[in-house]
Amino acid sequence: MNVAKLLEKRRVQWSELERLCDAMEMRGRTDKSGFKHHQGAQGIARFSTLYRAACADLALADTYQLPPGTVTYLHRLVARAHNQLYRANKFEPQSWSTIIFETAPQQIFSDPCVRVATIVFFGLFALAMYLGRNDTLIPGFADRMVGTEQLSQLEDAYEAPLAGSLDHYVSMSGFYIMHNTGIGLRCFAYGILLIPCLISLAYNALALGTMFGYMARPDVVGGDNFFEFVTAHGPFELTAIALAAAAGLRIGIGLFYTGGLARTESIRVNALKAVPVMAASALLFTLAAFTEGFISPSPLPYVIKAVWSVFSSGLISFYIVVLGFPREAGEFASQLQAGEPTDAA
Repeated sequence: MNVAKLLEKRRVQWSELERLCDAMEMRGRTDKSGFKHHQGAQGIARFSTLYRAACADLALADTYQLPPGTVTYLHRLVARAHNQLYRANKFEPQSWSTIIFETAPQQIFSDPCVRVATIVFFGLFALAMYLGRNDTLIPGFADRMVGTEQLSQLEDAYEAPLAGSLDHYVSMSGFYIMHNTGIGLRCFAYGILLIPCLISLAYNALALGTMFGYMARPDVVGGDNFFEFVTAHGPFELTAIALAAAAGLRIGIGLFYTGGLARTESIRVNALKAVPVMAASALLFTLAAFTEGFISPSPLPYVIKAVWSVFSSGLISFYIVVLGFPREAGEFASQLQAGEPTDAA
């Protein structure tokens, strides 16, 4: 049998592939879903088989110089099938808003690494702050944890009331972005080895908590100025540190616990899970830096800074807890009440 007759017999499969392309192009124009929703896994497998066969037929047609009409037809068919198989997602504001306000917060809320990092960081921070404030419980705790010289420098830095020009605010905002990002990147980078990440996270929590507690003592110079400075940006900055460590831990889990996958594939899967966590951390670090550069050192009344702190804490809680709380059960129940079909059906 010559090649021309062989390819002529393949026209049945070409026609089937062409019908599939027509159906998927029509579906893509109506519901923007295209290939992903066509006949499930079996439809995808069949489409892939027909696409590979058409590619082979095109190679034969080119090699044996079949009629130009046949070659052109196969070129167009393979191109259409390729576009459906490797479709690029268009920018759609609705889908991005779903990712930002539904998928990302739910993934952050349900990630055990976020919970571990949050408990470790804020638990040790609160404990260190309490021990740093009450020197009678463990005498000399603050001096041993942070150092006498650094505590003295801290008092000297906040002895005078806050004041600064706009140029000072802009320059300090850039400094804080670099400083805060450095803390986050260290916690994130150590996460691949798990234990170093937890050590770095614990150290930052203990050091920061001790300084907060020490400056809260009534006999310490500059305590009021210190809290006037840190109140506004504290929620953003502290939460960002915990989230950066959580993103690193998520990748580290993929390295040591593969769940049956190849190690590289496990790291890739967990890295994708870490993306929304690290993105939220980066955003909070940026907000903390601008707050720390423009609001915290400004002569604004303390009540405004306190209101901003409460607002930022509520915003973080709303995004991670309220938007992130799982809603599958509620959606399933609402579908039953409305008489709509569910996946279980």
